[in-house]
Amino acid sequence: MTLDVVVLAAGKGTRMYSSTPKVLHRLGGRPLLRHVIDTARCLNPSRIIVVYGHGGEQVPGAFPEEGIRFVLQDPQLGTGHAVQQALPCITAEQVLVLYGDVPLTRPETLLCISAEQPGLGLVTAELPDPAGYGRIVRDASGQLLRIVEERDATADEKAIREINTGILAAPTAKLREWLQELRNENSQGEYYLTDVVARAVAEGVRVHTVQPAHAWEILGVNSKLQLAQLERTFQDQRAAQLMARGVTLADPARIDVRGELNCGQDVVIDVNCIFEGKVTLGDGVSIGPSCWLKDVTIEAGANILPFCHLEGAHIGPASRVGPYARMRSGTRLAARAHVGNFVETKNAALGEGSKANHLSYLGDATIGRDVNIGAGTITCNYDGANKHQTVIEDEAFIGSDSQLVAPVTIGKGATVGAGSTVSRDAPPGELTVSRAKQVTVKGWKRPVKKSRTS
Repeated sequence: MTLDVVVLAAGKGTRMYSSTPKVLHRLGGRPLLRHVIDTARCLNPSRIIVVYGHGGEQVPGAFPEEGIRFVLQDPQLGTGHAVQQALPCITAEQVLVLYGDVPLTRPETLLCISAEQPGLGLVTAELPDPAGYGRIVRDASGQLLRIVEERDATADEKAIREINTGILAAPTAKLREWLQELRNENSQGEYYLTDVVARAVAEGVRVHTVQPAHAWEILGVNSKLQLAQLERTFQDQRAAQLMARGVTLADPARIDVRGELNCGQDVVIDVNCIFEGKVTLGDGVSIGPSCWLKDVTIEAGANILPFCHLEGAHIGPASRVGPYARMRSGTRLAARAHVGNFVETKNAALGEGSKANHLSYLGDATIGRDVNIGAGTITCNYDGANKHQTVIEDEAFIGSDSQLVAPVTIGKGATVGAGSTVSRDAPPGELTVSRAKQVTVKGWKRPVKKSRTS
């Protein structure tokens, strides 16, 4: 049976108090709507149709990839009206309706109502506090009769704890008929999608319900508080998945995964670390506390010490970085390389066994193997208009407080004396020094502060 997925994402999100459309607020580093779309893709639908409204073109503009149809709902006249706008795009035999602000529903739950199931399928849930949700009304035998919105419910109906999540699967042909029969005779003057349930019951169509394994699967976001609570739930689930695969987390409550984190065996992650984009940690990698990593690959046995900031870098096996190192895009460390405290790199490659242990900036540099970079060394790579390359060949030694003015090459085995400014190539195997002559002024006296008069 073919399946189309309709995602309702037109809500304003008044309680978010933000100019950003609600479905574009981020959970785990990605928009709420991205989570829903990714879940929908797991079901292999023929088409995903997103109904948007508030925020205008911001919503479709955030998802330019092919395969998603965007349909504008203007004005917004309820969930039933929203699905009506999507009908011209629906071609599959069955329709699944999801919500752009309910990001954590598992594909397994959705398969239970959408996979080869006849009739109408609903996801419902039993909540200790059902306030704010539509209630599931059943007859004495337990058969579902209808769904009543809380604002239209009687006192007895409000006491019902089984709620409607809004997630619904239905045969396309029947859904078209039921949507045409919707009326807006309610307190809000809206066309409720939930009213199709009463239509199905009246026609004798089988209505089956499924409850998710976890309550958090059906939780939506209507405020910044709810977003923060769901963020913590999401991170708890990611932490549990990591530990199930053998990762050691110093404190599972103090890790934030805002992208894709892939770990080998015996990986150890200390507290307050943030992972964004795609991060890969090889076997035996250790990440110290309070590190931020984005789009980074770290090979086996490498050690990232505390308070490091790594983005777009590739760290070789058994290397050591930090503490307090910043490695920017294009940085590549070979095996056993060391980059230490308060060192910044960008578009720099350090060869096997090379070291820059203190207080340096290495930009647009190619550094060979077994090179020692002294404290305070700077590659002067920018002339105010263009970037230039510095090449430091194997086994060179760069003394402390040196400035290498690019473009420049330091030959194999060369030594640059401390405090030198090198603006021409340094020959291999030789000592290059560039310093002002040292002068001692005899009899010189330091200035003395003048005494203050009252």
